[in-house]
Amino acid sequence: MNDAIERATTKVREYLRAKGLKLATAESCTGGLIAYSLCATGDTTDFFSSGFTTYTNKAKQNMLGVSEETLRLYTAVSEQTVKEMAQGARDRSGEDVSLSVSGYAGPDGGEDGTPAGTVWFGWALNDGRLVAEKRHFNGDPKTVIDQAAAFALERLIELLKEQE
Repeated sequence: MNDAIERATTKVREYLRAKGLKLATAESCTGGLIAYSLCATGDTTDFFSSGFTTYTNKAKQNMLGVSEETLRLYTAVSEQTVKEMAQGARDRSGEDVSLSVSGYAGPDGGEDGTPAGTVWFGWALNDGRLVAEKRHFNGDPKTVIDQAAAFALERLIELLKEQE
């Protein structure tokens, strides 16, 4: 795990533990890197319970309840999909907050012309908000995945602090 991800996971651990919150994750293009990183920080069960790695559309549907219509109309890399992924992870885990990631790490983009490096993020927050954001990262697939994982965690803390 790179330094940026390690710093972000440490912040998440400290913040969630201080607030008594637990997190679940739903990952596609990051392939479980966020869950792995959270597990590697220590005291993990205090703030993290489960990670869903749903790389295919079928997995997103079966494990998280993403609708077939959403995937057909908007694709797996869309605002609508990451919102459904985040909500599905929160609902299925029973945790306070969740985050989701779906994107094209590369080397190719989407069949719809979406460029490689495009990643959508979703967060289901404990105040009921469902937030989605899109970012574009440059680099090879590993670099894009690392940047996406760090961003998802850093932005989670920012969104939670906005509630205070």
